[in-house]
Amino acid sequence: MAQLSDDCFAFGGKLLAVEQAAALIAERVPSPDGSEPVALRAALGRVLAEDLRAPVALPPFFNSAVDGYAFRHADLAPQGETRLRLAGRLQAGAAAAPIAPGTAIRIFTGAPMPDGADTVMMQEDAQEEGGAVILPPGLKRGANCRPAGEDVALGEVALAEGRRLGPAEIGLAAALGCASLNVRRRVRVGVFSTGDELAEPGAQLGGAKTYDSNRFTLMALLAGLPAEAVDLGILPDDRDATARALREAAAAHDLLLTSGGVSTGEADHVKAAIEAGGRLVFWRLAVKPGRPAAMGVIRPEGGSADAGTPVVGLPGNPVAAVVTFLHLARPLVLRLAGATAETLPRFAAEAAFAYRKKAGRREYVRVSLAFGEGLPVARKYPREGAGLLTSLTESDAFAELPEEVTQVAPGDRVRVLPFRAVF
Repeated sequence: MAQLSDDCFAFGGKLLAVEQAAALIAERVPSPDGSEPVALRAALGRVLAEDLRAPVALPPFFNSAVDGYAFRHADLAPQGETRLRLAGRLQAGAAAAPIAPGTAIRIFTGAPMPDGADTVMMQEDAQEEGGAVILPPGLKRGANCRPAGEDVALGEVALAEGRRLGPAEIGLAAALGCASLNVRRRVRVGVFSTGDELAEPGAQLGGAKTYDSNRFTLMALLAGLPAEAVDLGILPDDRDATARALREAAAAHDLLLTSGGVSTGEADHVKAAIEAGGRLVFWRLAVKPGRPAAMGVIRPEGGSADAGTPVVGLPGNPVAAVVTFLHLARPLVLRLAGATAETLPRFAAEAAFAYRKKAGRREYVRVSLAFGEGLPVARKYPREGAGLLTSLTESDAFAELPEEVTQVAPGDRVRVLPFRAVF
């Protein structure tokens, strides 16, 4: 299990800016040790534990990039058409015999270039006639060919350590002949919800109860990361029970996530529970929604007195939980997994709304996006409130309003974070 020093996130200010949180994680969370081999079919989403150097060149041999006719460029007439006798036909996977001067062969995409041939004319640009092919002038030497190693040279680093393996990376590894890859193990993340008002989905809903949604949202978000999400259920509104549950879970997990119970109410016990079981290293993030977010280190029972398991306490409001997950939990999971830091995707859009905010904090406004000519147009979700789950299902992105911005007018350029691309 991951063991961090209990002051690794230490921060002296009252509100932690988003960039400061990212810097603390990048600078003070150590990269993991150890790896395990996994079959290529099971490697999707995992993190490379070592550089993948090409065991073969890609492509492994000089080949045709198109269907056409292969020949010696030196046989082309400097002016006018060239007529070359057709000396054969070569398909992909077949062995190539050397080509004689003054001849051409019919060749297909991926077939090896015959010795002596150095250029290919596309079939639609040539004309067959009486056992010969007629080639127009003007083609450059080496046209429509792929040299050996054009994509990846033998021994070159094809994929760097820390790279998350997506479909393209899996395809590249397969093209290089890799049946398995050495990867970091998944980060084991325990996920709690907190609150006596919460009920499990599927249970009978009693009076003054509401179904828990945050735990399921967080586990779904973790499913897109190199992590193993463990459902640890609902914590009661009790400080001692919360502290005990966190300490017990710390021994078996690399990271703990909670939602709810981090504000200043009488029933908010997560902050105090972290302090009781370890060290609270910061509380409150300079964002809206999501200010009451905490990060700390829990010392597991029987563990070291100066090291422990990181815990992130997220707000209870669903939208605030998502915002703070993206800025705190997501980069922490990636770091614990040994993955190269990944910046959240953002692009420019044109605001179709007016908005006012306070300086000194970053705000995330839910918007839907309309695409056409020019910049996409961002339309604000019509209702306020960080507890509106439908504001996530009926929006496409967050308009990210920086700390120095105090108002937005229709037509202003804003930066948007398309959360659907992250989900």
